[in-house]
This record gives sequence, structure tokens and C-alpha cells, in this order.
Amino acid sequence: MPEASPSPAATDPVDDHKMPLMSHLIELRQRLIYSIAGFLICFLVSYYFAQPIFDFLVHPLEQVYQGQSGRRMIYTAPTEAFFTYVKVAFFTAAFISFPLIASQIWLFVAPGLYRHERSAFLPFLVATPVMFILGASLLYYLILPMALTFFASFEIMPGEGSMPIQLEAKMSEYLSLVMTLILAFGISFELPVLLSLLGKVGIVSAAGLAEKRRYAIVGMVAFAGVVTPPDVFSQVSLAVPMYVLYEATIWIVRGMEKAKAAREAAEEAADTASSSPAAAAPSAAAAAPAGPPLPETDFNLSRS
Repeated sequence: MPEASPSPAATDPVDDHKMPLMSHLIELRQRLIYSIAGFLICFLVSYYFAQPIFDFLVHPLEQVYQGQSGRRMIYTAPTEAFFTYVKVAFFTAAFISFPLIASQIWLFVAPGLYRHERSAFLPFLVATPVMFILGASLLYYLILPMALTFFASFEIMPGEGSMPIQLEAKMSEYLSLVMTLILAFGISFELPVLLSLLGKVGIVSAAGLAEKRRYAIVGMVAFAGVVTPPDVFSQVSLAVPMYVLYEATIWIVRGMEKAKAAREAAEEAADTASSSPAAAAPSAAAAAPAGPPLPETDFNLSRS
């Protein structure tokens, strides 16, 4: 009697034993402790370097006023400077410790996934911080200097016939503006990662994304209007890259679909070839007897 073919779950095990609920809770507690400890260490180190990090964030504004003397940044509350540095340390620690926290989440979730599922999700986990850094870099090196130059154009310098109007940015307000824009651009650049992951698991398709393009554009403009300052320049600066990433995601998902279809066709061809009569003939010939049974002569009976 032929043996039944093993199921995919049996041929691709993740672990040879099942963990009880208490073991899962202990594992979760351990991962949380590692994540919190890593974040606290990063926070303390970031607070020690809070002023240089804040100077790095202020550098685009300094470039706008390069060569102008008397420019300054102010704070109007006794605790404003302290809490501004605390916020700088918090955001920096969250950014630096993200790979550690993500790895702890992955180590907790990965044992519950099959090997092919782990290989499918791991590239998206690696691409998440990379795309965030790309979005933040685009803002810092290109969009933010242009936006600050636009905002500074409303100043009226002394001697121009009107009362002078000069910008003296508050520390907390400037940090809030910069961090909001960094988060907005970083999160918006995660759009290809999210949509590609949904396309990988079959929730969305390239045809569906292309068909819903007009609704996606409305959503991008609304998202840019909510997370950016209320000016057209900032909103357009965020909405345009999001649309470009959306179009790129359609091509990525289409390529994934073609690769999946080719893989399924190759597997189907292999299954068909293995189950065809021509392939089964050699095995049947090997299983058949070599010839007719010998007659039971006296000689054969004497040898038995």
C-alpha cells in the first residue's frame, strides 16, 4: 500500500515541539525587557549628545541665514530648552533602537512561521528602516532647506520702508516642525513596503492598485494636508513623492505576480512530468517480474 504524501506543514516544520502558553509569556517578557533596556540605553546616550543632534537639525535653518549676523533661536519658558533636548533624545533613541526592537519582535514571531513565510517577510523587515531613512534624507537635504527659504521670504528687513519683521524661531516649535516632517516623509516612504507586502500575500494586486489610482491620489493629498504645515509647498513636496512611490509599487507588485505565476507554472509542469505514463513506465517495468515463472521440474524441486 503506497504511503500518503506528507503535508506541507509536516515537510516544513518550524519547531519540533509546541511551546505552552506560559513559555510564550516568558519569551514575550524577555523580548520586552531587551527592547526597553535597549531603548533606555539609547536614550541616555542620545541625551548626552542632545545638543549636537539639535545643532544638526538646526543646520538647514543656519544655511538659510548664512552670512547674516544677529540671528538667534529663543525659548520663552524656563523648562523649554530642557524638554526640547529630552524630545530630541527620545526621537533619536526611538530611531536608533528601532533595529533592536524590530529584531526582538522578529525573534518572537519567527518561530511561529514556516520557513517559506520567514523568507517572505524578512526582506520587508529589512526594507522598513532603509525606506524610512530615504524619506528622512529627502526631507533634510532637499525639501527642508527649500521650505525654510520659502518661510523666511516673508521677513521684512530694516530699511525697507516698513516695520521690520524677523523670524526668531522657538526651540520647541522648530523641533516640532522638523520632527513632524521627518516622521511624515519617513512614514510615507513605507508605502511601497506596505503595498508590496500586501501584494505578496495576495490581498492587493497590480491591476487593483492601478484601478484605484484616483482614490489613492485623493488619500495622498489628504494625508499630506494633515501631517504637514498648512502651506501648499509642504503638501505638494510630500504628495508628489508618495505618488511616485505608488506608481513604483504597481510595477513591483506586477513583477512579483509574474514571478509567482512563472514559479507556479514550473511546479505544475514538474508535477505533470512526474505523473505522466512515460515517466511511470520505467518504475512499472522495474516493479514487474523479469520473466515468466520457471516450471516446477524435478531439478527445481530438488534445489528448493
